[in-house]
Amino acid sequence: MSQEQPRREEAEQEHESIKPEENVKDVQESLARKKAVAESIGGQVHEKDRKQVSSESVSGRANITIGEALEATVVTAGSRPVDYSDAAAIQAAEVRATGRTNIIPGGVAAAAQSAATRNARVTKEEEKTKLAEILAEASSKLPSDKPVTRKDAEGVIGAELRNDPNLCTRPGGVAASIAAAARLNQTNSTSSTKNNDNNLKQKQN
Repeated sequence: MSQEQPRREEAEQEHESIKPEENVKDVQESLARKKAVAESIGGQVHEKDRKQVSSESVSGRANITIGEALEATVVTAGSRPVDYSDAAAIQAAEVRATGRTNIIPGGVAAAAQSAATRNARVTKEEEKTKLAEILAEASSKLPSDKPVTRKDAEGVIGAELRNDPNLCTRPGGVAASIAAAARLNQTNSTSSTKNNDNNLKQKQN
């Protein structure tokens, strides 16, 4: 009991230190990044997300993280049942986000593996666990996260390919979302480098 009290006080202090306007801005930027990933792979954005996010592009903003790319999969393929190739791709993404080589108990990859195993045994489609159930709030379920790189995308694509019976990735699936996020991050990085070069040239003149 005495150990729980300090934890609660710490959590309350952390919560109080976050200003509401900062939290709203972070949420809006995160939604914009997820929207960009979903749109870049041809997915449709949920109406509630469309209302909360302006139509601005994500250029000039923070890079898209692995957790956000996983959450974007909810938009593009969330109604699809989890299978072994999805679980493998999610595990590869979690490993790259956290830097750990093992599955985190209670984490996103563990939940995906459990869902894939259960879905393989269930015969009724409506009783199967869907990707949306596993990947919703993926960012908050990862103990650490990082911006998606091309190397991360290659690892996730490879995992999904190796575990698919037809040796292919799924349109709008986990690998597609990670790859789209990596492309967007690379584009953002390139455009910000050009902007910095232009600013430097203007200062020199």
